[in-house]
Amino acid sequence: MAEPGKILLRGLMVAVPAAIGVAAILYAGKLKSLPEPAASNRPPALVRVITVAPIDLVPSVSGYGTVAPVREWRAVARVEGEIRQIAQPLAAGDIVSADTLLFSIDDSDLKLSLANIEAQISASSVKDETVEASLELARSDLSLVQEDLERQQRLNKQGVVTQTALEASRRQELVSRTKVQELENQLKLNAAEREVLLTQRATVERSISFSQLRAPYEMRVTSLDADLGQYVNRGQVMLSGEGTEAVDISAQFPIGRIGPLLRLAGEGAEVTDLKAKVSLPVANHPVFWKATVERMGDAIDQTTQNAPVVVRIVDPQGQSVAGERPPLRRNMVVEVQLVAPKVQAIVVPAEAVAGGTALVVSAEGQLEKRPVTTGFTSGDLAVVTKGLEAGDKLVVTDPSVAVPGMSVKPVEDEARKAQIAAEALGQAPGTAKTGTGKGGGAGKSQEVAQ
Repeated sequence: MAEPGKILLRGLMVAVPAAIGVAAILYAGKLKSLPEPAASNRPPALVRVITVAPIDLVPSVSGYGTVAPVREWRAVARVEGEIRQIAQPLAAGDIVSADTLLFSIDDSDLKLSLANIEAQISASSVKDETVEASLELARSDLSLVQEDLERQQRLNKQGVVTQTALEASRRQELVSRTKVQELENQLKLNAAEREVLLTQRATVERSISFSQLRAPYEMRVTSLDADLGQYVNRGQVMLSGEGTEAVDISAQFPIGRIGPLLRLAGEGAEVTDLKAKVSLPVANHPVFWKATVERMGDAIDQTTQNAPVVVRIVDPQGQSVAGERPPLRRNMVVEVQLVAPKVQAIVVPAEAVAGGTALVVSAEGQLEKRPVTTGFTSGDLAVVTKGLEAGDKLVVTDPSVAVPGMSVKPVEDEARKAQIAAEALGQAPGTAKTGTGKGGGAGKSQEVAQ
């Protein structure tokens, strides 16, 4: 009897767990159905949006570059000697006017050489006078000898004069003609020597003019390498300076930013057709200069792969105002903004269309993810060329859970819209940027409730 009882107990130990498992499976099938709609109803999430519409846009791109003078000059000694005079004051940083006498080098030796040459020229003139007087006498003598020779020839034909006498007259005529020729040659040699002396005189006079060094234009002294009483050699650099009439700034712009800007500027637009504005980023006191685009740079930067654009500011020294606008100096880092003419475009925050997609609130109040194409990006703004139309409600802050098809309640962000309009025109926004949306729109909901 014990054995059947054990068999029954073992059967129950298997059957009871199996029955419980079957019952659990059957009950779980009932739990897979969704709860009643009334139980899942939640208020739609608040999202901030802007209603898309074309606005005025002043397209621009920004880059950075360093200031460099348009013209540089070095005062190089072209004669050797002691510095006898120097401009006062004259030091690095000083501004000197055009034609200012900077250095005067001792030219005593040059003036002595000039006096020696002048004396030789005077002696050559006296020599010419004596030779011309002798030449006049020699020509008279030659004329007499030639007349005598003609007479001897006639008498020789008549048989009155012997052939020996005739030959003597011919030799005398030859000697007289040779004397005239020598004197004429002497005059030519004197003229040639005088030309050499005149050239030497001009060379010395030119060297004397080099003894005074003057500023070719208004400049700022960058280095002073000579002083009063110092002996300088030919070719020695005495001073370096840079012109103050204009400065160039070679600003670096990422490749691919200039092309879209030119396309917005219109067909056939070139870089030199753009306007330029230079600014010095100073906390609480930005400083601006007007500039003109001169040319594209010579080469792409090998490290950053940026394209240089050279802009020019005229009379930066004259534009400086103490305490307000400092003078532009070499190696100052400034921001350069290239600006195209104003256009109408759909302008939205760049972060709202990041990755080529945008969140739009449909007419039914549901989130819709839409692909978009941007043609130009400037700072925090992007120009949408495809994917958005006027009247679309673009979400400008991420909701807590971004699920396409979810119901949301759009709230127009007028402050952000005004900020976008101001930035699109290149103006400083009057209000700060709105938050990231992590507050769930609580602040705006309180305003609506009020």
